[in-house]
Amino acid sequence: MDALTAKPFHGHAIRGQEAVLRSPLFEGRFGRMFRNLPPFLPPGSALAALAQQMVEPEPKPGDQDTGGDNPDIPAGFTYFGQFVDHDLTFDPTSKLQRDNDPDALVDFRTPRFDLDSIYGRGPDDQPFLYEPDSLHFLIGHNAANEDDLPRNVNGRAFLGDSRNDENLIVSQLTLGFLKYHNRVVDALAHVPEDMRFDEARRIVRWHFQWTVIHDFLVRLVGREVIRDILRPDTFAIPTEQGTKTAKTLRVDLRFFHWHNRVFMPVEFSVGAYRFGHSMVRGEYELNDAVQDIPIFAKPPEPDLRGFRELPAGHVIQWARFFQFTGANLVTQPSRRIDTKLAFGLSLLPDSVAKGIAALAERDLKRGKALGLPSGQAVARAMGIPEDLILQRDDLKPLPPDLIKAFGRDTPLFFYVLKEAEVFSHGRKLGPVGGRIVAEVLIGLIRGDPASFLSVQPMWQPKAGEFGAPKDGEFSVADLLRFAKVTIS
Repeated sequence: MDALTAKPFHGHAIRGQEAVLRSPLFEGRFGRMFRNLPPFLPPGSALAALAQQMVEPEPKPGDQDTGGDNPDIPAGFTYFGQFVDHDLTFDPTSKLQRDNDPDALVDFRTPRFDLDSIYGRGPDDQPFLYEPDSLHFLIGHNAANEDDLPRNVNGRAFLGDSRNDENLIVSQLTLGFLKYHNRVVDALAHVPEDMRFDEARRIVRWHFQWTVIHDFLVRLVGREVIRDILRPDTFAIPTEQGTKTAKTLRVDLRFFHWHNRVFMPVEFSVGAYRFGHSMVRGEYELNDAVQDIPIFAKPPEPDLRGFRELPAGHVIQWARFFQFTGANLVTQPSRRIDTKLAFGLSLLPDSVAKGIAALAERDLKRGKALGLPSGQAVARAMGIPEDLILQRDDLKPLPPDLIKAFGRDTPLFFYVLKEAEVFSHGRKLGPVGGRIVAEVLIGLIRGDPASFLSVQPMWQPKAGEFGAPKDGEFSVADLLRFAKVTIS
């Protein structure tokens, strides 16, 4: 800790020293926020039936359905949320077909906002991600000479986490982060070369952490919830002349606690955070020429599937996904956070998901396999008033026999979506989902000894530096603008 806080950047003369300073382990552990709550274990048939109710109607040609749009959250945040998830969790070992003990599962991402999903283990250990100078990320090009992720001859991207190439939107967002890092490196010409990479990575990480809290999370839960967790605090410093008052931020977590090492709660990763699946649109506009493209389609129809070279002409105009000052394009909204997922997510192709084709059913059954408590049990454990806890009448229009099969409880994943639908018309998360997501995201930043909340709690982006338009203001759009991606 002293080495991290004493200097703004560090050299890496000794091979392996970087791993000791920044991340003692390149993996983490899963665990539980509510360890004393019993698992909710409804029959698999009931979960399959519930999943069938969680699908939007199949769209017909010419349909202009805007009733399910969320005007408060631009479509880009669906994929920013996916990027965040890939930076925090990777569980390739648990199975839908059997029960799993979260305490025994390994998280193959560090449960912290350190961007190991793009930086990997750094240029010393994974030089194939970087230019020969070991400072800049490699940037690739497709056959049309358009910027793309760097790829091998089979079209697979060189990344810290290959999942950041699983669709064309998240892959180009990842490319934006690579370009942002490279521009930060270029802006640090005054920093000694042997320290420049570490300082650039710290700056990128801290600006990323800022956007997670002040751009992404504020849209999902509202400023009031964030203020209740991030509280201003003061303390006295003795001086020869008396005392001086210093200001800091105190992180007040009521439900997410750890002892020796921060962990990834399954109530978050398998339950609450999967709200993003309901935000996926059935189709997207990428640019002037590429319109109404679905996430998945049957070959040879075009879709947004990744793990391939960027198709020619598919460069995203980012003003279609995030709001940019001065842009002349209409920003696509995300879909409302509710219990209806886009029709295309009920028909996942075999190459994406074998066995169970409906994403909602996979989410529900994974929650059961990990022994998640019900949403109502979590709400009561949080002390939420009974009039803010979903009751049987709130579950309509589910069929009566399905409501009867669940009794007075519902799966946590469904509950989080339903309370957002009931309490905010799907524009943001409700009391249970919002608190879990806010505490875990902020808690993971606080639990990282190299984050800005740990090293310098009162840090904020400065106007004119690395894309910040004003002191204390920095957004995903600002990051992309500084990265010089295509905006409009």
